[in-house]
Amino acid sequence: MNDALSAPLFRRIGRIADEKGLRAFVIGGYVRDHFLHRPCTDIDIVVVGSGIEVAEALGRELKTKVSVFKNFGTAMLRCDGWEVEFVGARKESYRADSRKPIVEDGTIEDDQLRRDFTINAMAFSLNAGTFGELVDPFDGMRDLENYIIRTPCDSDTTFSDDPLRMIRAIRFATQLGFDIEDETFEAIRRNRERIEIISQERIITEMNKIMLSPVPSIGFQLFDKSGLLELIFPELSTLKGVETRNGKAHKDNFLHTLKVLDNVALKSDNLYLRWAALLHDIGKPRTKAFDPRTGWSFHGHEVVGSKMIRPLFRKLKLPLGEQMKYVQKLVFLHLRPIVLSEEEVTDSAVRRLLFEAGDDIDELMTLCEADITSANDAKVKRFLHNFELVRRKLREIEEKDRIRNFQPPIDGELIMQTYGLAPCREVGMIKEVIKDAILDGTIQNDYDQAYALMEQVAAQYGLEKKE
Repeated sequence: MNDALSAPLFRRIGRIADEKGLRAFVIGGYVRDHFLHRPCTDIDIVVVGSGIEVAEALGRELKTKVSVFKNFGTAMLRCDGWEVEFVGARKESYRADSRKPIVEDGTIEDDQLRRDFTINAMAFSLNAGTFGELVDPFDGMRDLENYIIRTPCDSDTTFSDDPLRMIRAIRFATQLGFDIEDETFEAIRRNRERIEIISQERIITEMNKIMLSPVPSIGFQLFDKSGLLELIFPELSTLKGVETRNGKAHKDNFLHTLKVLDNVALKSDNLYLRWAALLHDIGKPRTKAFDPRTGWSFHGHEVVGSKMIRPLFRKLKLPLGEQMKYVQKLVFLHLRPIVLSEEEVTDSAVRRLLFEAGDDIDELMTLCEADITSANDAKVKRFLHNFELVRRKLREIEEKDRIRNFQPPIDGELIMQTYGLAPCREVGMIKEVIKDAILDGTIQNDYDQAYALMEQVAAQYGLEKKE
């Protein structure tokens, strides 16, 4: 008995196919992940004939909805926590200027040949007479055992037909810890310019899967070695390299960034915290400067970098809402805890950091600790010790002053009502003085103290209360 097919669903599909005189197979990721002992909730069924016909028959038996996509010849239903997609076996051919294939009915062998990689081309038969038999014409099992990503047919044809497969090769290598076979990798290099016909939406879906991999730097190293990086993410590519003047060199900011990304990946599965790690130094190439006395500097790169986030997210087709603002904030603030750890940690500085970071303070600290990548162990140990002091101070200030996400007790509406003002510069100035006084510890985060300060500042501006 093939334990990959122990669920009754597979026998049921096989029986329906037999009744209709068709051959049916489970193919692709479900088969691959069974051998890799990875969970898989997506099941792809290939039918030599009409996949839609088998799906609709199964749907009637299970009394469940079947979504049919006639233009694509596919159907999908959900069953026992799985998403099961049916398609008829087909063969494909492509024109050089298009990603849209010319599709014809085909055999199971034709269908396996059109798959991207050998490890994704394996299939289990579901028909009663051959139930559970592995159909593996391209030695996908051998490649699984040797941790190899390889195309089932000519690699140039595979990648020219659907250039997204180049990125998928890198994604699978990153997710699984596999190597891309030499000829397959050289074909990626040869065909890299073809990536230009692929939509950004498809690219970012694969890139996010790389970002969520256990060691995401593998993917970006492969992008770089293949020549794809400068085509799909030139802003990251410009971080590469070391420049030396007068015997003074700066570090390779690309390699540093990948180390920070991996450090964050060890601590968090938060996709957008990982994006913040990848982009935290993105402003450095625009701010790089050399002073013969002090060497290289990147002053203000956190400000420049934070301003680059929105256009980058728009270009990459990443969401422009809260996720973008979160990354923007972390990039802008990523140096602040480092500065605090190098200086005496004052209550005022900690209050301001808490106020600006809000609920994201813990993730900001995770990013900042990941940013310590020095080869000097003593330096790393000193920084991490100082960061722990900053964390302790953050906890103390938060417990005492309730600063995180605080809103000053006096708002602009109250100021305008009290002094009969329309929105104006004076209202903003009074609000700013009250906020700064609370953050500096001059007054407590308290209504009465804030009100008294409002009266004091208003008097300086010659404002009188409205009767």
